[in-house]
Amino acid sequence: MIYVVIAFLWLSVCLYVVFGGADFGGGIVELFAGKNTKKKVHDIMHDAIAPVWEANHMWLIIAIVVLFVGFPQIYAGISTYLHIPLVLMLVGIIARGTAFTFRNYDAVEDQWQVLYSRIFYAASLLTPFFLGIIAAATVSSSINPDATNFLDLYIFSWLNLFGVAVGLFTIAICSYLACILSIRESRSDDEVTMMIGKSKKAMVLIVLTGTLVFGAAYYSGIPLFQWIFSKPLGIAAVVVATILLGLIFYCIKIRKLLSIRLFAGLQVVLILVAATYQHYPDIVLLGNGNHYSLIEHAAPEATINALAWALLIGSIFILPFLFYLIYAMRRK
Repeated sequence: MIYVVIAFLWLSVCLYVVFGGADFGGGIVELFAGKNTKKKVHDIMHDAIAPVWEANHMWLIIAIVVLFVGFPQIYAGISTYLHIPLVLMLVGIIARGTAFTFRNYDAVEDQWQVLYSRIFYAASLLTPFFLGIIAAATVSSSINPDATNFLDLYIFSWLNLFGVAVGLFTIAICSYLACILSIRESRSDDEVTMMIGKSKKAMVLIVLTGTLVFGAAYYSGIPLFQWIFSKPLGIAAVVVATILLGLIFYCIKIRKLLSIRLFAGLQVVLILVAATYQHYPDIVLLGNGNHYSLIEHAAPEATINALAWALLIGSIFILPFLFYLIYAMRRK
């Protein structure tokens, strides 16, 4: 049953990155839109993320609950050593959701709408940035439990060149997902053309920030290139992701706009696979040579079994209704 729990943890992380990433990306794309197109981008992004923005944080909650119940030692370690970026990310999530609600559903439209929009933009940009920083800290061996001062233990464990590079890469991925998701929500040919152009710019941004990640990893002594390209699975993931990019361009050309969403989501999942499978089941690599393992540091078997059954039964009742909710709101 341990593998059932791990599968749900992995699935929830992937779905949060895809759906939550597209959600955050909506604010990022709107932030950098020009004055002449900002209103159009606002309307398109609102239509694109409105059906999912309240539900996508469910995946983050599932991941946190699975870690807390099934892997308490890992949960304690991450929430201790990375408590600063975690708090900043959670504050961003709360501020973004609040601002989104008030700026779109406030009964009175006044100067406060400007403040709501600024909070929405800032939180949309900073939240995925800190999410990327947290992910980078777990695999970069920058967390050293043997550190003897506050800065090394709680600041430089995540605030470093590699973490910043991964944070920027995460922002690029969110922007890309939002642009791809919103193409189908565009209401005219001009808007479709505009969002296709923004999608292409986001693709270039992913390439640039991805190159920065590899450069930062090399400078920091992190064997990222070896992790991805030393085994067939990593090479296959990169090759398939590249092929999907070509398919996305082709589907855009023939206006098969639903397919590009599936392809873009699969691309992001393949990136996660390529970057993390090498050191599975170790979920956190520590600077003192130790690690947190999903196998070695799991809860007692009875707890894992109960958690696995709860996840399986809960998914039967929750997931069909969640997808029906998304379907119904999109039809509306």
